[in-house]
Amino acid sequence: MGAAGDRARVPEIIAGDARAAASTGVLPYQQIKALIRDGRITAAEPPADDQIQPASLDLRLGAVAYRLQASFLPGHSSTVARKLDALSMAELDLSTPTVLEKGCVYLAPLMESVQLPRGLSAKANPKSTTGRLDVFTRLITDHGSEFERVPDGHSGPLFAEIVPRTFSVIVQQGVRLSQLRFVRGKPPPPASLLERLDAAENLIYLDDDGPAPAEIQKVSVNLGGRDATDVVAYRGRKNAPLIDMRRVDHYDPAVFWDPIRSPPDGRLILNPGDFYILGSRERVVVPPDCAAEMVPFDPSVGEFRIHYAGFFDPGFGYGESAKGTRVVLEVRAHEVPFVIEHGQVVGRVVYSRLLDVPEKIYGASIGSSYQRQGLALSKQFRRAAARPEIVTRRNGR
Repeated sequence: MGAAGDRARVPEIIAGDARAAASTGVLPYQQIKALIRDGRITAAEPPADDQIQPASLDLRLGAVAYRLQASFLPGHSSTVARKLDALSMAELDLSTPTVLEKGCVYLAPLMESVQLPRGLSAKANPKSTTGRLDVFTRLITDHGSEFERVPDGHSGPLFAEIVPRTFSVIVQQGVRLSQLRFVRGKPPPPASLLERLDAAENLIYLDDDGPAPAEIQKVSVNLGGRDATDVVAYRGRKNAPLIDMRRVDHYDPAVFWDPIRSPPDGRLILNPGDFYILGSRERVVVPPDCAAEMVPFDPSVGEFRIHYAGFFDPGFGYGESAKGTRVVLEVRAHEVPFVIEHGQVVGRVVYSRLLDVPEKIYGASIGSSYQRQGLALSKQFRRAAARPEIVTRRNGR
C-alpha cells in the first residue's frame, strides 16, 4: 500500500487527537524537509531526499575521522575540537574507503550541521543496519553533556562517535550510521497516547495472529522454533573478514555468523563479549501518525544490553494486510554469562505523537529494508541464505 492509502486509513480518533496535540510532537517527513529548505539543517552537499525518513533524518559521515584514546563528552564548558586536541591519536581520510577496526574508538564530524530554533530539540539513534552489525555509535555536540541529544535551540556541527565491536568495517564519506529525530516542545507522557491508540488500532500481535492489549507493549525474546532445526538466533563470529558497509545483499552469512537452533529447554546462555541477533515473540505496529522507540524494560538489569537501534518509523508493521513486524534484538552480555529464556521480557515500545501524518511512511514503497522481517540480519548479508520467519509453537516453545 502506498503512503496516500495508508494516510486515508488513519482512524478519526487518532487524527483528532493529532490535531489537538499539534503544538508538540515529533516532526514528520515534510517538516524535516522544511527545516532543510529554511536553512535549519545545512551541509556542503545538501541532504538527499532519501535521507529524509518518515520521522527522522539520516546523518552522513564527513571527510575525516579521528582515532581516539578514549570516548568523551565535551561538557558545558568545552567543544569537541578542544577535546580532540588532547585525545586524538590519528586522522583518517574518509574520502576513500577506510577500515575502522573493531575495539577502537573513532570520532567523525558529520556532513550535517543544525541551527535549531527555540522550542525544537533532537534525539539521535543508530540506524537498524548499524546496530545489527554491532557498530556502536553515538551523537555528540559541542558543549554537550549527554550522548544522542541535541539540546533545544542548539546551533553547530554534529559528530559521531563510532566503536565497531564484533566486526571491523569499511566506511567512506557519506555512509549513514545514525539518524536524527526532531521534537517540538515537550509532548505529553505516552501513557494517555497508548490508551487512545489501543482504542483505534491493534498495536501488538502474538504468534497465533491474534492482537494483544496495548499494555503488552513489552517486547519478549523468541527462542521457540517449530522444531529443533529452526534457527532462533545468530552469534557473531570472532575474527571474521571485513564488512564494507556500502554493500547490500553481498556477504554470505555463514562466514560471519553462527546460527543457533531452537533450544529444547527454551533457554540461551549469553557469553560475555559475544554479540547475538534474536527476534521478538511479538509483532509490533506503528500507526502512520506515530513514531516509536525501543527502550529497556528494566534498566536496573545490567547483565546484558538489548537493541542498539531503537527507532521505529511511522508505518512500521502497518498496512491493510499486515499484522505487525517482529523486532530484531541486538543483544550483548556484559561481565558474566547470563541466561535468557523464551518469552522473557527485555524491552518496551514507547509511542510518540507526530505533528502530522508523514507524506511518506515506512514500507516497501520507499525502499525500507526491514518491513516484513523475521529474524533478519543487516542488509549487507544475502537474504537468500536466510531461513523463513520463525513462528513460535503454540505450546510456548
